[in-house]
Amino acid sequence: MRNPRELYELTAAAMDVPAGLPLVGGLTGFADAGGTVSQLGAYTLENLPRHELIALFDNDILLDYRARRPTFTFEQDHLTDYAPPKLALYLVDDEVGRPFLFLHGYEPDFEWEAFSAAVIGLIETLEVSSTTWVHAIPMPVPHTRPLSVTVSGNNAELIEQLSAWRPRTQAPATAMHLIEYRLTEREHLTTGFVVLVPHYLGDTEYPAALITALQSIAASTGLVFPTDFLRDDDRDFVANINEQVQSNQELERLVGALEERHDTYMQDNPIKRGLADAGNLPSADEIAAELEQFLAHQRRHGKDDAGDSLD
Repeated sequence: MRNPRELYELTAAAMDVPAGLPLVGGLTGFADAGGTVSQLGAYTLENLPRHELIALFDNDILLDYRARRPTFTFEQDHLTDYAPPKLALYLVDDEVGRPFLFLHGYEPDFEWEAFSAAVIGLIETLEVSSTTWVHAIPMPVPHTRPLSVTVSGNNAELIEQLSAWRPRTQAPATAMHLIEYRLTEREHLTTGFVVLVPHYLGDTEYPAALITALQSIAASTGLVFPTDFLRDDDRDFVANINEQVQSNQELERLVGALEERHDTYMQDNPIKRGLADAGNLPSADEIAAELEQFLAHQRRHGKDDAGDSLD
């Protein structure tokens, strides 16, 4: 394995990072349903009081440029700007000025073991108190119900309180899964949140998904995040969705079927009940696929009989 220290460069600000801070992570690039992780990055780096670069990872080692090409700005006859992707560790303040570390950027294409070791090395060097990370996947759930999360890691109290869906399954890994796995081997306090986003809204920037991610991070770390403007955005977003659904009886039926499945799953003991246990209704995947197809059509073609576009 490559020397993990070769994967990043520390800045001068790294010398002033206080010990005992929580680390929050979110990497884009795989199943970022509702734009949850990309929204989290923009929110954190654009809306919170401070962010300082602590460590910058090496694109030439970790990135497949042909899969995720950098962009240039072209001005008539010459190039004026080059914008490569960035994977970095930042020192950030929450709304009340409490500092934390934020790992954000693309998920590495290469050197996962070395990358995991590099992040763990930074966690140990900077004496991080806990690590929390966020991911999001599409699920056959309705937008008319509060979003749920699946919780992993070794924070038993949060798992018991917040984890609504606890499957026994095999699923494609992310680089943050590997980091969580290695950290739990070291008995470092680690919590992973998977936001369960309505399947048919997976390709949108869904404000409720970001709000749920921030609430989850706050529950794990005690950090404080302003969300009033996000809730305003979410009300507008949901009103637009509802207008489209209410104008089409078939869509209303499909959303109602998802609601029935969701409510059946959540009542009594949700761990023992499945989304498929709902009589002769069409399957949850079929419902979600029909909704996704309809709303995608709306986004492509703009306003028509069913209401305004989501764009």
